[in-house]
Amino acid sequence: MIDKRPFARLGGADHGWLKARHHFSFAGYHDPDNMGWGPIRVWNDDEIAPNSGFPPHPHADMEIVTYVRKGAITHQDSLGNHGRTEAGDVQVMSAGSGIRHAEYNLEPETTTLFQIWIEPTDRGGKPGWGARPFPKGDRSGRFVTLASGIAGDADALPIRTDARVAGATLKAGETTEYVLGDGRHAYLVPAVGAVEVNGVRLDARDGAAVKDEAVLRIRAIEDAEVVLVDAA
Repeated sequence: MIDKRPFARLGGADHGWLKARHHFSFAGYHDPDNMGWGPIRVWNDDEIAPNSGFPPHPHADMEIVTYVRKGAITHQDSLGNHGRTEAGDVQVMSAGSGIRHAEYNLEPETTTLFQIWIEPTDRGGKPGWGARPFPKGDRSGRFVTLASGIAGDADALPIRTDARVAGATLKAGETTEYVLGDGRHAYLVPAVGAVEVNGVRLDARDGAAVKDEAVLRIRAIEDAEVVLVDAA
């Protein structure tokens, strides 16, 4: 089953400094039939104006993955962490028992990103943060794991949930595959370009909720950059 979620039909909000589209119910956008996909609770497509951002605010019991598509985001938190994550790179924050953080676009250009929230396997625990570069060339023609709580994904940023966040870059006409385990949920979004997923066309920033598909065959119609979450 592949449920296509066209970008043009997503809920959203325009706060001036922030333009957001929500793949699932979030904040002032509420759709009782679209509260998440398995443990995936949030997938926001954010555009943040220069010299603006999210001021300090709290979170608890959520794994938050930020995939920067253009520009950069600067992170600060109550643990004393501070870092800048730029386009193509990833940061993760395990909110655990509680953390306050701020995310600012200190760049001269608009920053665009995906913000993904996944429920943790267990509540509480010590909060944490991390970030690292993932060169797009390393993902050419194949999926590379960016963040994961699955055993064996040693090179990925750690998250405390039975899930994997992966990314791939594909040239037009190129094809790659992703094996999805029994009973697992996947959500896939092309950040750039159009693709076909098992014959279903997705244009840039469309979403696809996937279940009961043993193998995902992704063919690039245009040069594409794809982000996927595989969760229990």
